[in-house]
Amino acid sequence: MGKKKIKKETEEELLKESEKAGKIKAPESATVKVGHQIARGRIYIQVSYNNTFITVSDEKGNVLAWSSAGSLGFKGPKKATPYAASKVAEAVLEKTKKTGFGEVEIFVRGIGSGRESAVRSFASHGLNIVSIKDVTPIPHNGPRPKKVRRV
Repeated sequence: MGKKKIKKETEEELLKESEKAGKIKAPESATVKVGHQIARGRIYIQVSYNNTFITVSDEKGNVLAWSSAGSLGFKGPKKATPYAASKVAEAVLEKTKKTGFGEVEIFVRGIGSGRESAVRSFASHGLNIVSIKDVTPIPHNGPRPKKVRRV
């Protein structure tokens, strides 16, 4: 293959090339968006026998952050534990730290074991909880009964 020749340029040639390329602007540093302050927010906690989901939104319903026990690395039956629910609450609070919530409404859905621990975790981190509402769906009349068995 042989040796490769390396072309050495003098400083003057480098300056001339940089003047020609002066028309091209160097990329500016990316500006980081500062999280806008939100006075009131909503926290939706969905707790099932298998997992825990927590979503934080503003009053209009725009989602600001969410997390689940599965996304934090809990697997199998550990996802439905109260410990996992409290860790999910901490993770969501970490994501929404810049928004600076003042008052929060909490909506809890489901019948899992992490309901109370998630709410307690939000209260212990200094959030001003205005209301806690249970929005678990309840059947009014239930499903249609089975047909009568004929023997």
